[in-house]
Amino acid sequence: MKRDGVLASAIMPAVAAASLGVLASLVLMNAPAAATVAEPAMPQPAAILAATRRVADWQLANRSNWAAMPAARKSVQNPRDWQQATFWVALTELARRDRRYAPPLLELGRDQGWKLGDRPFHADDQLIAQAWIWAARHGAGKAAIAPARAYFDHMLANQPAIRLEFVPHAPGKGTSDCTDRWCWCDAIFMAPPTLLQMTRATGDPRYAEYAHAEYKAATDYLFDPAEQLYFRDSRFFGMRDAKERKLFWSRGNGWVMGGLVRMLQAMDKDDPRRAAYEVQFKAMAAKLIRLQKADGYWPASLLDDHPATPPESSGTAFFTYAFAWGVDTGLLDRRVYQPAAVRGWNALQHAVQPDGMLGWVQQVGDRPDSVSASETQFYGSGAYILAGTAMHDLSAHRTRR
Repeated sequence: MKRDGVLASAIMPAVAAASLGVLASLVLMNAPAAATVAEPAMPQPAAILAATRRVADWQLANRSNWAAMPAARKSVQNPRDWQQATFWVALTELARRDRRYAPPLLELGRDQGWKLGDRPFHADDQLIAQAWIWAARHGAGKAAIAPARAYFDHMLANQPAIRLEFVPHAPGKGTSDCTDRWCWCDAIFMAPPTLLQMTRATGDPRYAEYAHAEYKAATDYLFDPAEQLYFRDSRFFGMRDAKERKLFWSRGNGWVMGGLVRMLQAMDKDDPRRAAYEVQFKAMAAKLIRLQKADGYWPASLLDDHPATPPESSGTAFFTYAFAWGVDTGLLDRRVYQPAAVRGWNALQHAVQPDGMLGWVQQVGDRPDSVSASETQFYGSGAYILAGTAMHDLSAHRTRR
């Protein structure tokens, strides 16, 4: 039985220790054996970076070409909205490896006044702050995070206490008052890494404390320990497909894996809370590697094992990002997960169209849906860039060994 999470000031040590022990046991039980098929060849770092630049360059050149994404919502035209923000945050990772991508980020931040979204509590409106935090360290100075600090100080002073049950505003609507908190799994990419980065940038521990407490509440509510996957939101707890399988959305769980990567990157190595996140990351990876298709993609509905499911690039890119980063940092077994990361990266190359546009991106939604080669989106390009930068580092470090 699912229950609502309870807001606390931090993860309670006893609860964290118990959860850590249970998850560690599950990781050991579910850890996949090393692949027995021929290992795919790791591309060279320069080739990976060139492919990543190509998609980034297309997106920058078409950032206001709304005809390229005719099915997109009008909100995509707002650079501070999560759809574009995913791309801009990913571009900070590319700028760390190629400084030519820094000027567009700094120009955008100055144009937007370093502001976040307009909703005072919604995680989707908080993601862009990660780009401004990067900008503050790369030429923009403290002024770049002043609006974010004011935004989050207001949030902490007025913490929402709404339940996490996703009650739509109207039948069939994908909005709910519960989104003042993290009642949908996508929020794990948008908000907690941002808050952890804010603590690093300002030295104020309150942002991290809130992130840990709300992450725990969301995970207690949305994570299915039997499947080691997240439901997108509470509407999906009892939902089943035509074959009575639970519905776990690929991109939804991709947001979670990407969010875990970015949370771990923002945490100190000796943070006593870090181990629980590492175990969570490993447990999900052990499940996800079993769900990767032979063609390298993950299906839009993760438990749908039919070999003819169409490609879907955004979820696959997030999982590739997580696997590549996990192997490169030593969290994941190289023998097992590196081949899966390479297969994911190779699959993504087939989704890139001749002009550099990333296709096969499922449009904005909350569940598995149709997708085609002509469909793209900012967040798809962002996920691809994250995968590309992580694959580049993995390949470069492997080449040096």
